[in-house]
Amino acid sequence: MNVIRGKLDYIDRKEALRYAGYLGIAACEAGKESSALFDECEKIMLETLSPAAVYSPFPLSRGEGAHLNLGFAEVESKSLQRNLVGCNKIVLFAATLGIGPDRLIAKYNRISPARAAVMQALGAAAAEQWCDMVNECITRQYGSSRPRFSCGYGDLPLKLQREIFPALQVTKNIGVTLTDGDLMMPEKSVTAIVGILGDN
Repeated sequence: MNVIRGKLDYIDRKEALRYAGYLGIAACEAGKESSALFDECEKIMLETLSPAAVYSPFPLSRGEGAHLNLGFAEVESKSLQRNLVGCNKIVLFAATLGIGPDRLIAKYNRISPARAAVMQALGAAAAEQWCDMVNECITRQYGSSRPRFSCGYGDLPLKLQREIFPALQVTKNIGVTLTDGDLMMPEKSVTAIVGILGDN
């Protein structure tokens, strides 16, 4: 079991703008005013982040059809099966930015909805950025990998979270909890399966 903690010195602006577009935020349009707003919100957001992650390798075996034994759980998923072609091992991880972004977004929802929306986009981009950094640690340690794959992608059920949490002792290791609906708290948290290629 590997537990890591990190720090982000900036948030990928291009990625944040992409999320802003998805959220329908008018501030995602280019211009000095929107750039200043993103700069202001990014500075505040960075001060609240507490990036942490836990990951561990598991053996992978295949059964009939789309049946997969992931070492910590068994699942039926054609989408994950396709993603894991060429792999005989996986690394399971959970990552979070901590409770700070949730509190910040809740605060600005009350006093400045526009800033709250930009914070939401920045938080989503920061979570993706932190997951990329965790992924880099995994590939350095275990070798070349397939793209990470999360519960809710394709036909991989969200309820697999219930198996992931005890497998990684997620709450104990990084303070993330699971709701009755299989969603994570803090919200800027991710679990994922990374397939390790070849004989690594």
